[in-house]
Amino acid sequence: MQTNFTPDQLKDPAMAASEKILRTCVHCGFCTATCPTYLLLGDELDSPRGRIYLMKDMLESGKPASPEVVKHIDRCLSCLSCMTTCPSGVHYMHLVDHARAYIEATYTRPWHDRLLRWVLATVLPYPARFRAALGAAMLAKPFKGLIGALPLLGNRLQAMIELAPARVPARSPFEQPGTFKAHGERRGRVAILSGCAQPVLKPGFNEAAIRLLNRHGVDVVQPKGEGCCGALVHHMGRDEDAHGFARRNIDAWIAEMDGEGLDAIVITASGCGTTIKDYGFMFRDDPAYAEKAARVSAIAKDVTEYVTSLTLMEPVRESDLVVAYHSACSMQHGQAIRTEPKTLLKQAGFTVKDVPEGHICCGSAGTYNLLQPEIASQLRARKVANIERTKPDLIATGNIGCMTQIGKGTEIPIVHTVELLDWATGGPMPEALEAAGFGKRPTQPLTTAAE
Repeated sequence: MQTNFTPDQLKDPAMAASEKILRTCVHCGFCTATCPTYLLLGDELDSPRGRIYLMKDMLESGKPASPEVVKHIDRCLSCLSCMTTCPSGVHYMHLVDHARAYIEATYTRPWHDRLLRWVLATVLPYPARFRAALGAAMLAKPFKGLIGALPLLGNRLQAMIELAPARVPARSPFEQPGTFKAHGERRGRVAILSGCAQPVLKPGFNEAAIRLLNRHGVDVVQPKGEGCCGALVHHMGRDEDAHGFARRNIDAWIAEMDGEGLDAIVITASGCGTTIKDYGFMFRDDPAYAEKAARVSAIAKDVTEYVTSLTLMEPVRESDLVVAYHSACSMQHGQAIRTEPKTLLKQAGFTVKDVPEGHICCGSAGTYNLLQPEIASQLRARKVANIERTKPDLIATGNIGCMTQIGKGTEIPIVHTVELLDWATGGPMPEALEAAGFGKRPTQPLTTAAE
């Protein structure tokens, strides 16, 4: 694609990076076939190619973002399916992230949109605030119809209430900073991301990961000072906030890397993993953090990536369960992790089925299902219908957002991949399966031939 940025514009590193990305695009349109919003809405401006034209015009002109540009960029899920499809290697993620930051800096949103985004940015990344907000949402559930009828904000407030769980889990004994020691001879030492929303909604995910890693001879440390990865606010264009969260994590992990050492930073939420692996790019021009951020990104691993490197131990119990594996967009498109989770589940004794249209987003996408609830609900219905076509006993995925989104549309129990791996190798049955009555099904411990 031909560009017309001025030399002065290209002095800005972010603009120069976007100009390079724009030049990579050859207008082929392959991306339109795998873009969820284009499939639903049929509008070229709601496809990656259309959005690239809008972003090019906005950035080249140097003018404030227009309402039309904001509408179509806001509708983008950042699912990154277009990056998997693109034959030219267009790095759409970096381009749309820059566009969102530009919008945040130049466009004044309507008051109700600003208010909602401010609430999300000041609540979701902070576990204590998020826990309190969930309590309020549970109290509001009987009134969600009335709240949904409110002008301007009603539909999005209703979406928040509907996505809130029926109860907030108790605090995990694993959530405090400290080291969880390996069983037997130590084979490795890793840090684990505690994060922000996940430890409130599903503390069992990290608990299962810690048990699994300890069982495989790995010390797991939760460093003091580590928290939200910054992804939620980063994708809302709030770069200053996102960089603040990222710096705190980088400092915490570098202290461990330069202390007792780390083999990996293990992440159980793939949306967070995509962002942490991008810290090196985010801080490329920061003299104080460029080298440290690159070091962190280099050892960031999804939990399934790291467990694959260890070789999963033999399962200790039989299972005839059929698992529909939902690969989160941030997993398959953002991190290009496609086979490892399924291979591990098969090694653990489960029958694994792929989901039709597995490359199409479920509609979660960070805060997307709160900011664009109508489109998100259509994508959820499409995803659930495809999952149910496989007739599984349960669903497995590696991202808390997908689990929350899909779980609101189906009665099929949904669990984290690491929970199943933990269970198969000696851990407790996942809570969602217990609640669905799977504990009453005969699942026998494995016996050796000699026995």
